[in-house]
Amino acid sequence: MDWTPHITVATIVEDRGRFLLVEELKGGRLVLNQPAGHLEANETLRQAAVRETLEETGWEVELTGVVGIYLYTAPSNGVTYQRVCFVARPVRHDAARELDADIHGIAWLSRDELAAQPERWRSELVLRCIDDYLAGPLHDLSVVRD
Repeated sequence: MDWTPHITVATIVEDRGRFLLVEELKGGRLVLNQPAGHLEANETLRQAAVRETLEETGWEVELTGVVGIYLYTAPSNGVTYQRVCFVARPVRHDAARELDADIHGIAWLSRDELAAQPERWRSELVLRCIDDYLAGPLHDLSVVRD
């Protein structure tokens, strides 16, 4: 059996009780997700998180911690993803930056606003990562060894 998990990163960015999310097209519908994506060759997990956040939202961020590492098998396609979820603080926004082609916009939502829209989550990891962030503990960035 050929089984290869996909390594992904996601970034929780909070500003005054609101969380940075992307609206992306998946399966013909707009869904909400953290800025997230796949690890690319020759980059660290930290570099991937910063890059994906910038490419998908136009926000430069500074990573401040790690929420957790998640293993998730998507029911839609059976693919297994290993997600490393980081926390970051927003540094600077480039509103003129062109976002990734599959990103239709960004949204800042409270936890409750997001929880009220489960049909719009890309996966249950979207709310789970935020809830884990809010519940703590957060882990030091040094837990991720490059």
